[in-house]
Amino acid sequence: MMFFGTLRSWLTVQHINYRNSIRSGYTGWFVSQPNLDSCQSFPGLLSLTPGRQNSESCNMVEYSHLSEIDPEIAPVVGAIPPLVLDKNSINAVRQYLNGVIVPKLQSKFEPFLPQSSEYSVTDHHIDVGEGAKVLARSIVPSTRDGEDSFPLLFWIHGGFAMGNVDMDDYRLRIASVKLRLSIVNCEYRMPPEHQFPTAVDDLTAALKYVASHPDVFSASLKKGFILGGASGGGNAAAVLSWIARDDPFFSDKPVTGQILHVPVVCHYQAYPEKYRSSLLSLEQNKDAPLLTKDNIVKLMEFYNAPPEDPRISPLLLSSHKGLPPAFIQVCGLDPVRDDGLLYEKVLREAGVSTKLEVYPGAPHGFELSFFDVKQAVKCRDDFEKGLQWLIDIGRRS
Repeated sequence: MMFFGTLRSWLTVQHINYRNSIRSGYTGWFVSQPNLDSCQSFPGLLSLTPGRQNSESCNMVEYSHLSEIDPEIAPVVGAIPPLVLDKNSINAVRQYLNGVIVPKLQSKFEPFLPQSSEYSVTDHHIDVGEGAKVLARSIVPSTRDGEDSFPLLFWIHGGFAMGNVDMDDYRLRIASVKLRLSIVNCEYRMPPEHQFPTAVDDLTAALKYVASHPDVFSASLKKGFILGGASGGGNAAAVLSWIARDDPFFSDKPVTGQILHVPVVCHYQAYPEKYRSSLLSLEQNKDAPLLTKDNIVKLMEFYNAPPEDPRISPLLLSSHKGLPPAFIQVCGLDPVRDDGLLYEKVLREAGVSTKLEVYPGAPHGFELSFFDVKQAVKCRDDFEKGLQWLIDIGRRS
Protein backbone atom coordinates (compact mmCIF):
# COMPACT_ATOMS: atom_id res chain seq x y z
CA MET A 1 0.00 0.00 0.00
CA MET A 2 3.00 2.27 0.28
CA PHE A 3 2.78 3.94 -3.09
CA PHE A 4 -0.78 5.08 -3.63
CA GLY A 5 0.33 8.61 -4.33
CA THR A 6 1.82 7.48 -7.59
CA LEU A 7 -0.34 8.65 -10.44
CA ARG A 8 0.90 11.43 -12.68
CA SER A 9 -1.97 13.74 -11.80
CA TRP A 10 -1.16 14.03 -8.13
CA LEU A 11 2.58 14.05 -8.69
CA THR A 12 2.13 17.19 -10.76
CA VAL A 13 0.06 18.78 -8.00
CA GLN A 14 2.59 17.65 -5.40
CA HIS A 15 5.49 19.22 -7.28
CA ILE A 16 3.73 22.54 -7.75
CA ASN A 17 2.49 22.83 -4.17
CA TYR A 18 5.77 21.67 -2.67
CA ARG A 19 7.65 24.26 -4.76
CA ASN A 20 5.24 26.98 -3.67
CA SER A 21 5.46 25.99 -0.02
CA ILE A 22 9.26 26.23 -0.15
CA ARG A 23 8.98 29.70 -1.65
CA SER A 24 6.66 30.77 1.16
CA GLY A 25 9.08 29.70 3.88
CA TYR A 26 8.16 26.07 4.47
CA THR A 27 10.77 24.45 6.72
CA GLY A 28 9.71 20.96 7.70
CA TRP A 29 7.14 18.40 8.80
CA PHE A 30 5.56 17.92 12.17
CA VAL A 31 6.71 17.99 15.76
CA SER A 32 8.87 15.02 16.62
CA GLN A 33 6.68 13.58 19.34
CA PRO A 34 2.92 13.28 19.77
CA ASN A 35 1.33 14.87 22.80
CA LEU A 36 0.95 12.03 25.27
CA ASP A 37 -0.10 14.13 28.26
CA SER A 38 -3.76 13.22 27.80
CA CYS A 39 -3.09 9.50 28.17
CA GLN A 40 -0.09 7.88 29.84
CA SER A 41 -0.64 4.52 28.26
CA PHE A 42 1.82 3.05 25.83
CA PRO A 43 4.93 1.55 27.40
CA GLY A 44 7.41 1.79 24.57
CA LEU A 45 5.63 4.62 22.75
CA LEU A 46 8.48 6.51 21.12
CA SER A 47 10.66 4.29 23.25
CA LEU A 48 13.75 4.99 21.19
CA THR A 49 13.59 8.35 22.94
CA PRO A 50 15.15 7.86 26.42
CA GLY A 51 12.93 8.31 29.43
CA ARG A 52 9.52 7.87 27.81
CA GLN A 53 8.04 4.77 29.42
CA ASN A 54 4.42 4.52 30.57
CA SER A 55 2.46 1.69 32.13
CA GLU A 56 -1.33 1.96 31.86
CA SER A 57 -3.60 1.05 28.97
CA CYS A 58 -6.07 3.44 27.37
CA ASN A 59 -8.66 3.77 24.65
CA MET A 60 -7.26 4.58 21.22
CA VAL A 61 -9.64 7.52 20.95
CA GLU A 62 -6.98 9.38 22.92
CA TYR A 63 -4.78 9.21 19.83
CA SER A 64 -7.16 10.86 17.39
CA HIS A 65 -5.10 14.04 17.70
CA LEU A 66 -2.38 12.27 15.74
CA SER A 67 -4.58 12.77 12.65
CA GLU A 68 -4.25 16.55 12.85
CA ILE A 69 -2.15 17.60 9.90
CA ASP A 70 0.38 20.33 10.57
CA PRO A 71 -0.58 23.64 8.91
CA GLU A 72 2.85 23.84 7.28
CA ILE A 73 2.28 20.68 5.30
CA ALA A 74 -1.41 21.08 4.51
CA PRO A 75 -0.81 23.08 1.30
CA VAL A 76 1.45 20.33 -0.01
CA VAL A 77 -1.03 17.48 0.31
CA GLY A 78 -4.40 19.19 0.32
CA ALA A 79 -4.90 19.13 -3.44
CA ILE A 80 -3.89 15.50 -3.99
CA PRO A 81 -6.82 13.71 -5.66
CA PRO A 82 -7.77 10.23 -4.46
CA LEU A 83 -6.52 7.21 -6.35
CA VAL A 84 -9.29 5.18 -7.96
CA LEU A 85 -8.19 1.58 -7.87
CA ASP A 86 -9.94 -1.28 -9.63
CA LYS A 87 -9.10 -4.36 -11.69
CA ASN A 88 -9.18 -2.30 -14.89
CA SER A 89 -6.61 0.21 -13.63
CA ILE A 90 -4.22 -1.98 -11.65
CA ASN A 91 -1.87 -2.73 -14.56
CA ALA A 92 -1.61 0.95 -15.46
CA VAL A 93 -0.85 1.80 -11.83
CA ARG A 94 1.86 -0.88 -11.71
CA GLN A 95 3.45 0.37 -14.92
CA TYR A 96 3.51 3.94 -13.67
CA LEU A 97 4.90 2.90 -10.30
CA ASN A 98 7.66 0.78 -11.82
CA GLY A 99 8.49 3.08 -14.73
CA VAL A 100 8.20 6.53 -13.17
CA ILE A 101 7.88 6.55 -9.39
CA VAL A 102 10.55 3.99 -8.50
CA PRO A 103 13.23 5.71 -10.61
CA LYS A 104 12.32 9.02 -8.93
CA LEU A 105 12.69 7.39 -5.52
CA GLN A 106 16.02 5.87 -6.46
CA SER A 107 17.28 9.26 -7.56
CA LYS A 108 16.53 10.55 -4.05
CA PHE A 109 18.51 7.76 -2.37
CA GLU A 110 21.31 7.68 -4.95
CA PRO A 111 23.51 10.38 -3.33
CA PHE A 112 23.59 8.28 -0.14
CA LEU A 113 24.51 4.97 -1.79
CA PRO A 114 27.77 3.34 -0.68
CA GLN A 115 30.50 2.74 -3.22
CA SER A 116 29.77 -0.28 -5.41
CA SER A 117 32.90 -1.97 -4.04
CA GLU A 118 31.34 -1.99 -0.56
CA TYR A 119 28.59 -4.50 -1.34
CA SER A 120 27.32 -7.03 -3.86
CA VAL A 121 23.84 -7.48 -5.32
CA THR A 122 22.57 -10.79 -6.71
CA ASP A 123 19.15 -11.73 -8.06
CA HIS A 124 17.93 -15.21 -7.14
CA HIS A 125 14.85 -16.99 -8.47
CA ILE A 126 13.44 -19.18 -5.72
CA ASP A 127 11.17 -22.12 -6.45
CA VAL A 128 7.98 -21.74 -4.41
CA GLY A 129 6.17 -24.81 -5.74
CA GLU A 130 3.75 -25.67 -8.54
CA GLY A 131 6.30 -24.53 -11.10
CA ALA A 132 6.36 -20.94 -9.83
CA LYS A 133 9.41 -18.91 -8.88
CA VAL A 134 9.76 -15.56 -7.13
CA LEU A 135 12.54 -13.02 -7.39
CA ALA A 136 14.66 -12.47 -4.29
CA ARG A 137 17.44 -9.86 -4.42
CA SER A 138 20.30 -10.30 -1.98
CA ILE A 139 22.43 -7.41 -0.78
CA VAL A 140 25.61 -8.43 1.04
CA PRO A 141 28.28 -6.10 2.44
CA SER A 142 31.85 -6.69 1.34
CA THR A 143 33.65 -8.43 4.18
CA ARG A 144 36.07 -6.57 6.40
CA ASP A 145 38.76 -7.98 8.69
CA GLY A 146 37.19 -10.39 11.15
CA GLU A 147 33.92 -10.73 9.23
CA ASP A 148 32.82 -13.95 7.57
CA SER A 149 29.02 -13.71 7.80
CA PHE A 150 26.27 -11.28 8.75
CA PRO A 151 22.88 -11.15 10.45
CA LEU A 152 20.01 -11.65 7.99
CA LEU A 153 17.02 -9.44 7.17
CA PHE A 154 14.28 -11.01 5.04
CA TRP A 155 12.44 -8.00 3.60
CA ILE A 156 9.00 -7.83 1.92
CA HIS A 157 7.90 -4.88 -0.21
CA GLY A 158 4.55 -3.16 0.25
CA GLY A 159 1.75 -2.56 -2.21
CA PHE A 160 -0.29 -5.76 -1.78
CA ALA A 161 -1.24 -5.72 -5.48
CA MET A 162 1.72 -3.75 -6.85
CA GLY A 163 5.41 -3.21 -6.28
CA ASN A 164 8.65 -5.16 -6.62
CA VAL A 165 12.15 -5.43 -5.20
CA ASP A 166 13.19 -2.14 -6.82
CA MET A 167 10.91 -0.11 -4.54
CA ASP A 168 13.15 -0.42 -1.46
CA ASP A 169 16.34 -1.48 -3.22
CA TYR A 170 18.52 1.59 -2.69
CA ARG A 171 17.28 2.13 0.85
CA LEU A 172 18.22 -1.45 1.70
CA ARG A 173 21.65 -1.16 0.07
CA ILE A 174 22.42 1.75 2.36
CA ALA A 175 21.20 -0.14 5.44
CA SER A 176 23.11 -3.28 4.48
CA VAL A 177 26.49 -1.56 4.39
CA LYS A 178 25.87 0.78 7.31
CA LEU A 179 24.54 -1.92 9.64
CA ARG A 180 26.66 -4.85 8.36
CA LEU A 181 23.58 -6.83 7.44
CA SER A 182 22.80 -9.40 4.74
CA ILE A 183 19.42 -8.55 3.21
CA VAL A 184 17.13 -10.71 1.07
CA ASN A 185 14.49 -8.51 -0.57
CA CYS A 186 11.73 -10.86 -1.75
CA GLU A 187 8.84 -10.56 -4.19
CA TYR A 188 5.60 -12.56 -4.18
CA ARG A 189 2.82 -13.23 -6.65
CA MET A 190 0.18 -10.55 -6.22
CA PRO A 191 -3.59 -10.18 -6.43
CA PRO A 192 -5.95 -9.86 -8.15
CA GLU A 193 -4.31 -12.41 -10.47
CA HIS A 194 -3.11 -14.49 -7.52
CA GLN A 195 -5.46 -14.40 -4.56
CA PHE A 196 -5.09 -15.54 -0.95
CA PRO A 197 -3.12 -17.44 0.24
CA THR A 198 -0.68 -17.29 -2.69
CA ALA A 199 1.42 -14.42 -1.33
CA VAL A 200 1.75 -16.02 2.12
CA ASP A 201 2.60 -19.40 0.62
CA ASP A 202 5.18 -17.87 -1.74
CA LEU A 203 6.88 -15.96 1.06
CA THR A 204 6.83 -18.92 3.43
CA ALA A 205 8.49 -21.11 0.81
CA ALA A 206 11.07 -18.42 0.02
CA LEU A 207 11.79 -17.85 3.71
CA LYS A 208 12.37 -21.57 4.24
CA TYR A 209 14.77 -21.67 1.30
CA VAL A 210 16.73 -18.71 2.62
CA ALA A 211 16.82 -20.12 6.16
CA SER A 212 18.07 -23.45 4.80
CA HIS A 213 20.80 -21.87 2.67
CA PRO A 214 22.27 -19.01 4.74
CA ASP A 215 25.71 -19.54 3.21
CA VAL A 216 24.32 -18.52 -0.18
CA PHE A 217 23.63 -15.10 1.34
CA SER A 218 26.78 -14.85 3.52
CA ALA A 219 24.47 -14.93 6.52
CA SER A 220 24.59 -16.49 9.96
CA LEU A 221 21.15 -16.87 11.52
CA LYS A 222 22.86 -17.19 14.91
CA LYS A 223 23.87 -13.54 14.55
CA GLY A 224 20.26 -12.49 13.93
CA PHE A 225 17.30 -13.50 11.78
CA ILE A 226 14.93 -10.57 11.20
CA LEU A 227 11.71 -10.35 9.19
CA GLY A 228 10.56 -6.98 7.91
CA GLY A 229 8.25 -5.18 5.55
CA ALA A 230 6.37 -1.99 4.81
CA SER A 231 2.57 -1.68 4.77
CA GLY A 232 1.31 -4.82 3.02
CA GLY A 233 4.83 -6.17 3.45
CA GLY A 234 4.54 -5.38 7.15
CA ASN A 235 1.41 -7.50 7.22
CA ALA A 236 3.31 -10.35 5.60
CA ALA A 237 6.24 -9.98 8.00
CA ALA A 238 3.89 -10.14 10.99
CA VAL A 239 2.24 -13.23 9.52
CA LEU A 240 5.55 -14.96 8.78
CA SER A 241 6.68 -14.22 12.34
CA TRP A 242 3.91 -16.34 13.83
CA ILE A 243 4.24 -19.00 11.13
CA ALA A 244 7.94 -19.31 11.98
CA ARG A 245 7.12 -19.46 15.69
CA ASP A 246 4.69 -22.35 15.19
CA ASP A 247 6.38 -24.32 12.40
CA PRO A 248 8.83 -27.00 13.63
CA PHE A 249 10.93 -26.27 10.55
CA PHE A 250 12.21 -23.13 12.30
CA SER A 251 12.79 -24.71 15.72
CA ASP A 252 16.57 -24.68 15.24
CA LYS A 253 16.62 -21.38 13.35
CA PRO A 254 14.21 -19.07 15.20
CA VAL A 255 13.33 -15.61 13.98
CA THR A 256 14.90 -13.09 16.37
CA GLY A 257 13.12 -9.88 15.37
CA GLN A 258 10.48 -8.22 13.21
CA ILE A 259 10.39 -4.70 11.81
CA LEU A 260 6.90 -3.57 10.83
CA HIS A 261 6.63 -0.24 9.00
CA VAL A 262 3.04 1.13 8.88
CA PRO A 263 1.65 -2.42 9.00
CA VAL A 264 -1.86 -3.73 8.43
CA VAL A 265 -2.55 -6.40 11.06
CA CYS A 266 -6.32 -6.93 10.88
CA HIS A 267 -8.81 -7.16 8.02
CA TYR A 268 -11.24 -4.27 8.39
CA GLN A 269 -14.19 -6.70 8.34
CA ALA A 270 -12.80 -8.70 11.26
CA TYR A 271 -12.28 -6.07 13.96
CA PRO A 272 -13.07 -7.94 17.21
CA GLU A 273 -15.60 -6.33 19.52
CA LYS A 274 -13.08 -5.91 22.34
CA TYR A 275 -10.84 -3.83 20.07
CA ARG A 276 -13.42 -1.81 18.14
CA SER A 277 -12.90 1.27 20.30
CA SER A 278 -9.17 0.94 19.64
CA LEU A 279 -9.43 0.79 15.85
CA LEU A 280 -10.78 4.20 14.89
CA SER A 281 -8.25 5.46 12.37
CA LEU A 282 -9.81 3.69 9.38
CA GLU A 283 -12.74 6.09 9.68
CA GLN A 284 -10.87 9.06 11.13
CA ASN A 285 -8.37 8.99 8.27
CA LYS A 286 -10.58 7.49 5.58
CA ASP A 287 -9.83 10.31 3.12
CA ALA A 288 -6.18 10.78 4.05
CA PRO A 289 -3.61 11.62 1.38
CA LEU A 290 -1.65 8.77 -0.23
CA LEU A 291 -3.82 5.96 1.19
CA THR A 292 -7.60 5.98 1.75
CA LYS A 293 -10.12 3.61 3.25
CA ASP A 294 -11.48 2.95 -0.24
CA ASN A 295 -8.00 1.85 -1.37
CA ILE A 296 -7.80 -0.60 1.53
CA VAL A 297 -11.27 -1.98 0.84
CA LYS A 298 -10.40 -2.53 -2.81
CA LEU A 299 -7.08 -4.22 -2.02
CA MET A 300 -8.73 -6.58 0.43
CA GLU A 301 -11.30 -7.35 -2.25
CA PHE A 302 -8.45 -8.16 -4.65
CA TYR A 303 -6.77 -10.45 -2.13
CA ASN A 304 -10.02 -12.21 -1.16
CA ALA A 305 -8.77 -13.56 2.16
CA PRO A 306 -11.17 -14.81 4.85
CA PRO A 307 -11.17 -11.76 7.16
CA GLU A 308 -10.64 -13.72 10.39
CA ASP A 309 -7.80 -15.88 9.06
CA PRO A 310 -4.62 -15.00 11.00
CA ARG A 311 -2.71 -15.21 7.70
CA ILE A 312 -4.26 -11.81 6.92
CA SER A 313 -5.21 -10.74 10.47
CA PRO A 314 -2.32 -11.61 12.81
CA LEU A 315 -3.96 -9.44 15.46
CA LEU A 316 -6.50 -12.27 15.85
CA LEU A 317 -4.00 -14.96 16.83
CA SER A 318 -5.11 -16.93 19.86
CA SER A 319 -1.76 -16.12 21.47
CA HIS A 320 1.01 -13.66 20.71
CA LYS A 321 3.38 -15.10 23.30
CA GLY A 322 6.74 -16.16 21.99
CA LEU A 323 6.69 -13.88 18.95
CA PRO A 324 10.00 -12.16 18.18
CA PRO A 325 10.82 -8.63 19.40
CA ALA A 326 9.16 -5.99 17.24
CA PHE A 327 10.04 -2.50 16.07
CA ILE A 328 6.94 -0.75 14.72
CA GLN A 329 6.58 2.57 12.89
CA VAL A 330 3.20 4.31 12.73
CA CYS A 331 1.98 7.40 10.84
CA GLY A 332 -0.63 9.54 12.56
CA LEU A 333 -2.59 10.55 9.44
CA ASP A 334 -2.94 6.98 8.19
CA PRO A 335 -6.03 4.76 7.97
CA VAL A 336 -3.96 1.89 9.41
CA ARG A 337 -2.48 3.96 12.25
CA ASP A 338 -4.37 2.10 14.95
CA ASP A 339 -3.35 -1.29 13.54
CA GLY A 340 0.24 -0.49 14.47
CA LEU A 341 -0.56 1.15 17.80
CA LEU A 342 -2.79 -1.69 18.93
CA TYR A 343 -0.47 -4.44 17.70
CA GLU A 344 2.42 -2.98 19.69
CA LYS A 345 0.22 -2.98 22.79
CA VAL A 346 -0.99 -6.55 22.24
CA LEU A 347 2.55 -7.81 21.66
CA ARG A 348 3.88 -6.01 24.71
CA GLU A 349 1.13 -7.36 26.94
CA ALA A 350 2.04 -10.86 25.68
CA GLY A 351 5.59 -10.36 26.92
CA VAL A 352 7.15 -9.44 23.58
CA SER A 353 9.85 -6.76 23.60
CA THR A 354 8.69 -3.80 21.50
CA LYS A 355 9.79 -0.38 20.35
CA LEU A 356 7.42 2.07 18.71
CA GLU A 357 7.89 5.28 16.75
CA VAL A 358 4.94 7.55 15.87
CA TYR A 359 4.93 10.38 13.30
CA PRO A 360 2.08 12.79 14.14
CA GLY A 361 0.05 14.13 11.25
CA ALA A 362 2.07 12.18 8.68
CA PRO A 363 0.30 10.16 5.96
CA HIS A 364 1.07 6.60 4.94
CA GLY A 365 4.45 6.36 3.20
CA PHE A 366 5.20 10.05 3.68
CA GLU A 367 8.93 9.49 4.23
CA LEU A 368 9.26 8.58 0.56
CA SER A 369 6.71 10.95 -0.98
CA PHE A 370 8.04 13.98 0.92
CA PHE A 371 11.65 12.93 1.10
CA ASP A 372 13.38 16.02 2.48
CA VAL A 373 11.06 17.17 5.25
CA LYS A 374 12.29 16.82 8.82
CA GLN A 375 9.87 14.11 9.89
CA ALA A 376 10.70 12.07 6.80
CA VAL A 377 14.41 12.23 7.55
CA LYS A 378 13.69 11.20 11.13
CA CYS A 379 11.50 8.32 9.98
CA ARG A 380 14.25 6.93 7.76
CA ASP A 381 16.82 7.36 10.54
CA ASP A 382 14.50 5.60 12.98
CA PHE A 383 14.21 2.70 10.55
CA GLU A 384 17.96 2.12 10.76
CA LYS A 385 17.98 2.59 14.55
CA GLY A 386 15.17 0.08 14.89
CA LEU A 387 17.03 -2.41 12.74
CA GLN A 388 20.16 -1.93 14.85
CA TRP A 389 18.13 -2.59 18.01
CA LEU A 390 16.89 -5.86 16.53
CA ILE A 391 20.39 -6.81 15.34
CA ASP A 392 21.72 -6.29 18.86
CA ILE A 393 18.94 -8.49 20.26
CA GLY A 394 19.69 -11.19 17.69
CA ARG A 395 23.34 -11.27 18.64
CA ARG A 396 22.41 -11.82 22.28
CA SER A 397 19.87 -14.57 21.52
